[in-house]
Amino acid sequence: MATIDEVIKKSLNPFDNQAAGNFWEEEESPPTVESIHQKPLTQIKSVLAEVAQDHQTRSLILYGDAGTGKTHFLGQLKQQLNDQAFFVYIEPFSESDRIWRHILRHTVDSLVNAPARQADSQLILWLKSSLSTIEKGLKSEQQSLRERIKGIFGQTKTDTGRDAAKQPLRDRQFFIDILKKTIGTTGIYNANEFFGVLYDLTNPDLYSLACEWLKGDDLDEESLKKLRVKQSIDDEDKARGILGNFSKISAKTQPIVLCFDQLDSIARLPDGSLDLQALFNVNSTIYNGRWKNFLIIISIRTENWYNNSKRVHPSDIDRASIRIPLKRITLEEGEALLASRLYPLHNQANPKPTSLIYPLNRQVLEKVFLSRKATPRDFLTLGKQLFQDYKEWVFRDKQLPQPKWFDGGAPPPPPPPPPDKIKAEFQLLWQQEYEKVQGKNTKITLLAAPDLIWMLQQALEALQVQDIKPKLISGKYASYSLSYQQPGKRERVGIVWTEDSNMTSFFNVMNACQKAIQQNLCQTMYLLRAGGVGKPNLAGNQLYQQIFTYTNHRHIKPNLSSVHYLATYHSFVNSVEANELVLAGKTINLQELQTLIRECNLLYKCTLLQDLKIVSKTSGDGDNGNEKHDLQPVKTFMLDLVTNQGFMGVPTLIKETKVHFPLVKESEIQQLIRELCQEQKVEIFDPKAKLQDQLICLVTKKK
Repeated sequence: MATIDEVIKKSLNPFDNQAAGNFWEEEESPPTVESIHQKPLTQIKSVLAEVAQDHQTRSLILYGDAGTGKTHFLGQLKQQLNDQAFFVYIEPFSESDRIWRHILRHTVDSLVNAPARQADSQLILWLKSSLSTIEKGLKSEQQSLRERIKGIFGQTKTDTGRDAAKQPLRDRQFFIDILKKTIGTTGIYNANEFFGVLYDLTNPDLYSLACEWLKGDDLDEESLKKLRVKQSIDDEDKARGILGNFSKISAKTQPIVLCFDQLDSIARLPDGSLDLQALFNVNSTIYNGRWKNFLIIISIRTENWYNNSKRVHPSDIDRASIRIPLKRITLEEGEALLASRLYPLHNQANPKPTSLIYPLNRQVLEKVFLSRKATPRDFLTLGKQLFQDYKEWVFRDKQLPQPKWFDGGAPPPPPPPPPDKIKAEFQLLWQQEYEKVQGKNTKITLLAAPDLIWMLQQALEALQVQDIKPKLISGKYASYSLSYQQPGKRERVGIVWTEDSNMTSFFNVMNACQKAIQQNLCQTMYLLRAGGVGKPNLAGNQLYQQIFTYTNHRHIKPNLSSVHYLATYHSFVNSVEANELVLAGKTINLQELQTLIRECNLLYKCTLLQDLKIVSKTSGDGDNGNEKHDLQPVKTFMLDLVTNQGFMGVPTLIKETKVHFPLVKESEIQQLIRELCQEQKVEIFDPKAKLQDQLICLVTKKK
């Protein structure tokens, strides 16, 4: 085995950061130190236990400064209480007047995920738990009913032959009837249809369709007919009713935890302040309606809480009377956090370092953190800086002056990060986030139209499009649209994005588009729609043909890749507004993020923005999402990684590249390394050594 210094030379910096995001999406979360934030964790466990005991809904405010680890804490909470509650992550809402539909969509989106070590989704586990409770409540003489409840999930087979064909229909009505008898219809919104759709969750052929209805997709007539429902959940009252139904059925099962995170990005009031009142209105409605079995966690930065909570009505604030702060951690906890990141490197070394935080030391922590307390981010940022200092020293065979802090001296203040390093680290984080978005969003329709428009607006702002105005069209579908000043011209461009499969809704959107054009609100109209536009005999299709055939208006079919680019940038905006994006030790603001996204040309690869003529098709590196085997993104990634790390082992570079580009052959990766060497961008130390011993570094350009 190698010595610890040899391991450090070849390794990645273990303190590299990640942008904060949805804790549901983190497949492999960073190592957790159990003692950190143990008190608030215990407090929330206690509150959750009370909800599980008396089924009374409770709300709490989780607040802390930037860098205290609120999102990571929520992920830790979910991991530890995975078997005691159903967890829901609610992303920031862009429009206050659609907040109930937003919450319902994200509730169902979270519930269709399977918890760790479980084969079934939370939604199916929730349904099975509800039925199990009903089954246990039946009297002994109702054994046949118990068997039929089990049979709903295929555990028993009671009918054969001719009766078997009628079984699904018979079981569906039985399911509805038994829920009516045991749960009742009082307080259940649209009981027959709701219970029927819950039954459809047990049918693999209808499961996805049932989920789409539950989260509020505007389904077409054929889909509604399959589910035996009359209409979609297309307004606030219906969405609130369905959420209330979840509460009603959950009253005798495990609690549902609603986590509202990154509230720095929610809809704003005309004066620019956060519309926290909209969220607390929801909270009060839940309390006033005596909804059962919910634990509502509102996670917010301390600064934003104090600046915006004054605008919330005191009675609404009082209903969230439990306040739990996430405080700075102690020196001992910070040391344990650093040790948890360094452990994988120590485990590869022989002999093992005597200090758990080698090459760091306790003395340097005491000199930097005089109060003996700091945020987890502060400890990790320092760890990253000092580890890089030491790595460079050992990489140069210790010929440079030894870092003063290594022998107990105070570390010098970190120099301003060079722009190239910030860009490299940003592009690496972009790659990570883009891969997460790809895994989560497998269909455009998983995102609501208002969210798609919001993401597009943020991208347009980053690309310096002028005079962007939301809600071009009027009426129910106003949030599906926006307009902006066409670059270099006086004309206004209108955009309407709808993926609703319901043709009545499509007609209404087309009608609103026609009115906007007649009122000269825009001179060019773009319809963004990947789906079909209906049969020729439908009124919506005929109106569509009038607007978008042989006119200067145009229909663009966005591809999934374009949505991935928009959603990735959107997640970075959320991270920046929460003050959580740190690149090369520097906290990035929104203006700096917008500059980075332009300089790195990352949105230039989005074909939707190309089709809208916002960016040129010839800009960027040529990756338009259609290249089957373009190695340029791989090469860019490798150069960014070496730029970010400064020094690393060639095998480490190859391994990391294969993680992010699994279809690329190792021989192709090695060829790209040779090309980077020929271009004098990187240099291999001792190229004649065995591959496992080769080291690679960035070539520093001489001024």
